[in-house]
Amino acid sequence: MEGLCVKLFEASRKYKMKRRKAAAMGMVDSFEASHEGIKTVDLQKRCEFSGSSDLCIYFVTWNMNGQVPCEDIAKLVGEERRYDLLVMGLQEAPRNNICKLLKNTLAGTHMLLGKSVMQSVQLYVFGPKNSEQFTREVKVDKHEVGGLGWLIRRKKGAVAIKISYKGIQMVFISCHLSAHARNVEERNFQFKHITYSLFSKNKNSYAKPEQLTVWLGDLNYRLQGINSYPARDLIHGNLHEMLTSKDQLLQEAERGEIFNGYCEGALAFKPTYKYDIGSSSYDTSHKVRVPSWTDRILFKIDGNKINASLHSYEAIESIRSSDHKPVKAHLCLKLNKSSSSENNGAINLISELSQ
Repeated sequence: MEGLCVKLFEASRKYKMKRRKAAAMGMVDSFEASHEGIKTVDLQKRCEFSGSSDLCIYFVTWNMNGQVPCEDIAKLVGEERRYDLLVMGLQEAPRNNICKLLKNTLAGTHMLLGKSVMQSVQLYVFGPKNSEQFTREVKVDKHEVGGLGWLIRRKKGAVAIKISYKGIQMVFISCHLSAHARNVEERNFQFKHITYSLFSKNKNSYAKPEQLTVWLGDLNYRLQGINSYPARDLIHGNLHEMLTSKDQLLQEAERGEIFNGYCEGALAFKPTYKYDIGSSSYDTSHKVRVPSWTDRILFKIDGNKINASLHSYEAIESIRSSDHKPVKAHLCLKLNKSSSSENNGAINLISELSQ
């Protein structure tokens, strides 16, 4: 065990050094010329919703495994709800009317601004009551990537919502990619195909480009090159950050295959899959699956009109009704000064027209 820890620590240290060095070399958009991989961003001081940010967004992704306890939905959305937008991506959602349940849970504070549903892959965006005056150009799309979803009602693919809120152009994507550790190339292909296909029909070359793109979902990338029991020993010893060098998603991003130029918080929480349902114990079936960070939230800022700060990135350990733990993130956006004056003028105009 001690020898394994030393090897993993050294591999993790070298991996992080390579990623920092690549990030320090500057941003290059061309896959052919170079690539950035995924930049790991530090969590900023806790946001107190003091008004220092122009837009605070609370993200949740959860593979529900066909279950929908009402008390878990309440845990997901929180009690204080001082965020501006709630963006919830669901995978393996049950047949129950999740939208109605979310509306009822949030009725006192938030209203539905947009939804995109493809059977079990779902995405919802909620804003504060009376926030429709800040909302424009809501569009939805979806893209299936095959499988037996038509038979078992558990689709693979992605759903998306494009929205302009307070003048900020954003795209949110909830996805469920192919399972099993061996299917890395298939997941890479699905990511690229979804990226290319979403909102490709009737594309308007004059439309404003997205300033924020967020992927959230069960991406299904696994740990590779380590067996289940050594991985569990490290997790139980709170040494799970040593496993990040084995994470397929980070490996493939470093190779320039996926998520070029995206950001993600550090994987400081325990792997979110696979748990025994009703517990916080990893898989005790005969398969004894290797724990993995299958559930992720990644974001990308395009242009220089907004700055983003990440204030939390963690799993919700207390929810046990699925074999996945939900993951949440708190992202705040700040308009730069020139953009702020332009957007304030647009918002004032919207307010005047709505009166």
